[in-house]
Amino acid sequence: MTGNQVREYIENELGCDPVHDVDALACAIEYMSIELGHDECELLYLLLENRPIDAIHTHSYGFHTANGREIINKLKDKYYEYESAS
Repeated sequence: MTGNQVREYIENELGCDPVHDVDALACAIEYMSIELGHDECELLYLLLENRPIDAIHTHSYGFHTANGREIINKLKDKYYEYESAS
């Protein structure tokens, strides 16, 4: 996943202007995708839209599970790590 793909998704699908570093976000998502062995797009949807990922049990009854919160927090931590390195 590239920063341009993240930017295009935010602009075209969500109808917003990106306010965060899209390159750092793409790197964080790619890192977590490899760590979890899961699809990058679904992780992007989880983070930006709070869309559940049934295969890795991120939600239960509409709320984040412990696993879902952990994934989101790791994504955020990696984002800030990559953002500060830029």
